[in-house]
Amino acid sequence: QVQLVESGGGLVQAGNSLRLSCATSGPTFSYAMAWFRQAPGKERDFVAANNWNGGTTYYADSVKGRFTISRDNAKLYLQMNDLIPEDTAVYYCAARDSSVVGREARWYNIWGQGTQVTVSS
Repeated sequence: QVQLVESGGGLVQAGNSLRLSCATSGPTFSYAMAWFRQAPGKERDFVAANNWNGGTTYYADSVKGRFTISRDNAKLYLQMNDLIPEDTAVYYCAARDSSVVGREARWYNIWGQGTQVTVSS
């Protein structure tokens, strides 16, 4: 089974950018992949998802226009621009061997360990 490892989190000031990466241990051409985030005391929320060629891409309303999801042969990325304090959370990469791109956490059966993103005001 494919394994996922996130990186790229950190502490940034509001208005700045970060790029998260999710390295995969094997080919994910047939996989739907996504980013979720979870703030302390809150549920895990959908951020963005796409299929292998980017033909199907979804974003949460709260990040639309600021975040961009993309992937290449080995990694999934999340480019985050114009960060705000409300973006502070642990960000998780998720995957499922399916052509269907889901927007709910329960759809995905492979998860990374998460990377912390903290945005200061």
